[in-house]
Amino acid sequence: MKIEKVAEKFNISKKDLSFYGDYMAKVENSKGKKNGKLVLVTAMTSNKFGVGKTTLSIGLADAMNLQGKNALLALREPSMGPVFGVKGGATGGGKASLTPSDEINLHFTGDFHAIAQANNLLSSIIDNHIFQGNTLSIDIEKIYFKRCLDVNDRSLREITYKIGKNTIKTGFNITAASEIMAILCLSEDIKDLKRNLGNILVAQSTEGKPIYARDLNAEESMAVLLKDAFKPNLVQTLEGNLALVHLGPFANIAHGCNSIVATRYALTHADYCVTEAGFGSDLGGEKFLDITDRVLKKTPDAVVLVVTIGVMKEQGSFEMGLDNVARHIHNLKDVFKANLVVAVNKHKNDSAEEIRRIVDFCKEQSVEVSVCEAFDKGGKGCLDLSEKVVALCNRKSQIQFTYKLDASIKDKIEAIATKIYGAKSVEYSDLAQTKIEYAESLGLKDFYMNIAKTQFSFSDDKNLLGAPSDFVFKVTDIEIRSGAKMIVAICGNMLLMPGLAKVSNYNNIKIDKRGKVEGIF
Repeated sequence: MKIEKVAEKFNISKKDLSFYGDYMAKVENSKGKKNGKLVLVTAMTSNKFGVGKTTLSIGLADAMNLQGKNALLALREPSMGPVFGVKGGATGGGKASLTPSDEINLHFTGDFHAIAQANNLLSSIIDNHIFQGNTLSIDIEKIYFKRCLDVNDRSLREITYKIGKNTIKTGFNITAASEIMAILCLSEDIKDLKRNLGNILVAQSTEGKPIYARDLNAEESMAVLLKDAFKPNLVQTLEGNLALVHLGPFANIAHGCNSIVATRYALTHADYCVTEAGFGSDLGGEKFLDITDRVLKKTPDAVVLVVTIGVMKEQGSFEMGLDNVARHIHNLKDVFKANLVVAVNKHKNDSAEEIRRIVDFCKEQSVEVSVCEAFDKGGKGCLDLSEKVVALCNRKSQIQFTYKLDASIKDKIEAIATKIYGAKSVEYSDLAQTKIEYAESLGLKDFYMNIAKTQFSFSDDKNLLGAPSDFVFKVTDIEIRSGAKMIVAICGNMLLMPGLAKVSNYNNIKIDKRGKVEGIF
């Protein structure tokens, strides 16, 4: 179905759409008249292929629409890093998928390219300022802003280049980890976007003075490159329901949630907005609840925790998988006080006994549970989940945050590490300690905390499986992202530019003589 026809179901006028062919469009950032319920889909600890959040999110929205509930999806855009890497595409699976999937998984409407260009323009402006005389006295050893690229390329993690007689040491982040991505996701309008871009801390001067993007007059030109990327994208599910797919920060190294403007658009144009946050509830889930909620000024009316039996077993055993699920349930239900339902993402090789055990386990935890078959049955495989979510949305929601915004940087890190991860204490490297002291000297207030850590464990060590406790959580580095009002704590061996695996998905991707693409899954 052409995208304008799908948009009509939600009273979205054709005049508000900018078309990218027949099946994709951008929509003007405007508020509707509804005051929809917010449904967050998160998950247990992931494996390298994911747990199935996007598939379940699509299946849930399709099911709600089958039941006449008027639901809109608000999801992240795929990054080409995972598309050509290990994880593959990010448009759902089976009968619970977005279309046109190839275009969405590849260049889509150009948002990631615009972000990389704006990001790298700022890097070029910094270099040019140094080349043209360096009137701001930029300390070339304390340039914090890095270039970015939307592919996995480990060779770019550290680079050295020359500007005149100066040798600059820096590196690339993947675009999903760019501060520009975070800023675009968290900005409310173009005025807010320009202010946030101008607030990016790019370097220190030789006298220790902070230098911001606004000192280089960079924000207007960057905003021009981002003006179209700021508008949400419209696509559809295989069942012909509307999805806003907009921006895509990774949840292990960034904040893992789609844009504020897309989520608010969904909330004001539908009775229900179904959104998902990347990786487990300790990563994207925590960041949605502690960061996005605060900007959005709305907390979820219901939270769905996706559990996949095969992924549970990869936690070391089925029993260790149950421990892992129990920790996620505890965090969402008892720490965040969310209205929670567990969605068991059923696969064909799951035994009846395994499904019974996880269902009984959830009931013992006093939490709602639903067995779902979104991949095989689409919306029809999530009808029970839909009913449970709607019922939860009718309850009072009283989400509690993990930390107070006016707390110190260390207090925020330690609150997340102890309350959510189960750590006994936090250890800081000398580098992290120095950067925390510098951040505090700038008088930064009310900043969000974004912890960059492995997605494979509650801890900073991917080998600590299940529900580890009594461990020391290690913070190795700190990044100040003042444009996004965010402190990034880099923990363990986490890197902000991934590399390709020995066996990566680029080996499976092919195009035939008619231009049909295969192998993006």
